[in-house]
Amino acid sequence: MKFLHLVLANLGRHKRRTILTTASVALALFLFASLRTVVTTLDAAARFGSVRRLVSTNATGIVFPLPLSYANKLRGVPGVEAVSWANWFGGRYGDNKRFFAQFAVDPESYLEMYPEISLPEDQKQAFLRERSSAIIGRRLVEVFGWRLGQDVTIQGTIFPGDWTFTIRGIYTPTDAVINDDMLLFRHDYLEERLGRPGISGWYVIRIDDANHAAQIARTIDIQFRNSTAATKTGTEQAFNASFATMWGNVSLLMGTIGLAVVFAILLVTANAMMMSSRERTREVAVLKTIGFSDRTVFGLVMLEAAAIALTGALLGLGGAKYLYKATNFNGGGFLPGFDVTTDTLLLGATVALLLMLASGLVPAVRAARLPVVQALRRVE
Repeated sequence: MKFLHLVLANLGRHKRRTILTTASVALALFLFASLRTVVTTLDAAARFGSVRRLVSTNATGIVFPLPLSYANKLRGVPGVEAVSWANWFGGRYGDNKRFFAQFAVDPESYLEMYPEISLPEDQKQAFLRERSSAIIGRRLVEVFGWRLGQDVTIQGTIFPGDWTFTIRGIYTPTDAVINDDMLLFRHDYLEERLGRPGISGWYVIRIDDANHAAQIARTIDIQFRNSTAATKTGTEQAFNASFATMWGNVSLLMGTIGLAVVFAILLVTANAMMMSSRERTREVAVLKTIGFSDRTVFGLVMLEAAAIALTGALLGLGGAKYLYKATNFNGGGFLPGFDVTTDTLLLGATVALLLMLASGLVPAVRAARLPVVQALRRVE
């Protein structure tokens, strides 16, 4: 620590360069943490799901409905404990600048199927009593300023018309992977408005033993194989993972971009350190003349690189961690639970350490090996 004043003095020699270099490192690590968090969030979403929940969709595609009459048949399958269903609504609110998902669900069975959707009991009962009621995630209260008892009109796209719902509940997810900006309304209200076509988008099935999931899924699909709407049944985790794969190989894309950004900043930082080292050739020679060893000179240069890299890491990684948390960022509803994990912070710190070594090692070795006479002659 006794040489700290020398390190600070050298960093303050060109304040603008030091600030810009540190800012570059901070930006690189901020982007690195952000891009990696996209990957970890998608991975967490793909892994979400109870091992005892299956999802059954139309074998042709999820956009094709299933008959509502399948519910009773599914309940009769050995190993099935409970059945619920839902429909994607796909409506628009206001100017449609803020997207949020809307689902028509069978209210009682759906809330029982998903205890992760935490709702006060009085609000739950109000939702179960009123056919045109809806429950919303707490984020929608923050975004739109909605409140309990308010009427909200959604413009239907898949199901045309103006659909007015009365907000009777505000839920809070107990698992961050579940969106907190959904609107859930009653499926019987959808059926009533459409003239009771008897359709559901997909079924959620709770089974008694996760070890029998494959067998039960196969039994379900065999049962409806020759019907007008064959089914494709799998675990809830597989169902969620299928949505993640729709984004393509996001892990490779984000990883490649992150590495490219870090490498580009490495070149900037290394260049700045080399410039600083060349400008201080006379000073290095004087330090050695008055008794500073090669090891001490080497350490001073490395400390400068460490100060820049670690300060940048603190700003970049800390900024990513607290900015997204403070703004409750969720990628417009597509990345629920978006949060920079501890593993990402540790990996970012490792990247900063490697950045320090890569950018500071060459100028540090050069300064340590610099002959005093040659350095003084070059300056003169």
